[in-house]
Amino acid sequence: MCPIVRSWPGSAVQKNHALSFALDSRVSKNPTKRIGAPELDRLITALEVDFVRLVECLVSPGWRLSLGPTDAPGIHYNLTGTGRMIADKWPPISLSPHTLAILPPRTAFRLEVDHDSRSALGTVESRQFPFEPGKVRRLVAGNGDPHLILICGYFSASYGASIDLFARLPVPIVEKFDAADQLDQKLKSALAELVAQEVGSGAMTMALMKQVLVTILRRSLNSTNLWVERFAVLNDPQIARALSDMVARPDAPHSVETLSGISALSRSAFMLRFTKALGASPMTVLRQMRMRQAKILLAVDSLSIDQVARAVGYANRTSFFRAFQKTYGIDPSAYRATAPSISEKAC
Repeated sequence: MCPIVRSWPGSAVQKNHALSFALDSRVSKNPTKRIGAPELDRLITALEVDFVRLVECLVSPGWRLSLGPTDAPGIHYNLTGTGRMIADKWPPISLSPHTLAILPPRTAFRLEVDHDSRSALGTVESRQFPFEPGKVRRLVAGNGDPHLILICGYFSASYGASIDLFARLPVPIVEKFDAADQLDQKLKSALAELVAQEVGSGAMTMALMKQVLVTILRRSLNSTNLWVERFAVLNDPQIARALSDMVARPDAPHSVETLSGISALSRSAFMLRFTKALGASPMTVLRQMRMRQAKILLAVDSLSIDQVARAVGYANRTSFFRAFQKTYGIDPSAYRATAPSISEKAC
């Protein structure tokens, strides 16, 4: 963070710090101890990032660009210029270069750039505009040179079939980065990959998006703001400790008793706090972890189905088939037969 900007009274940085403080107060008046670096490292490593789409937003002075809600959370990174983001019911977010805002799913917002005249801002509405998977959409508000340029990435970041790190985010996250963090370069590279549409562009874009998320989550360890507590998964360090062991060793003989022991909690307290944090029971989440790993191993086609079952913690073939069918709606043999075409489609 630039010291000159930080010391400038009334700056966008100070306003966003005030906004973050207000949002943090609404989330928790008694924030818990933060997750430890080893647990966060395991959780980051196991995080599966799926790219949904990228949008480039350009707004000229005196214009407003309005975007409707989407089911996916969005990372909005300001490349250049100043303005503001107004998202649903929350206070306006001041935008300056390298400001990053993460908005919860189903959040409508608009980008505005003021001008000198007293006339009303011109508006471009982009609600429910169509997207082609793997394509870049450029949205332009105004006829002149853009004053505000943002890259907006919509994504999922999950553990298993339904545990999404950002899905239950209650309020926006606002953080100021600087050029040395190179978030702008990673996002520009992701845009370039999609525009090029070369072999592996989809995989490369997802890898770049994960780099962006890793940079953001690293910031959670030393940020002066308390936004890390907004992630339900990371809010409770004792539960995060058990979850990190599950994602690192999905094949281990986990049970509620062993996991509660890792968390240093009683069985009942562990069950209650785990389910509250993740929205599902420990064994349900463990099954999803195992099935995600099974899906990867089945696509590789180097192991028999029985070997895959054992590799993800199932000694019984029938139990493995039942769990896979329940998670993905298809049995492992049928999935293996279709996996190559799914992999090609992902590229």
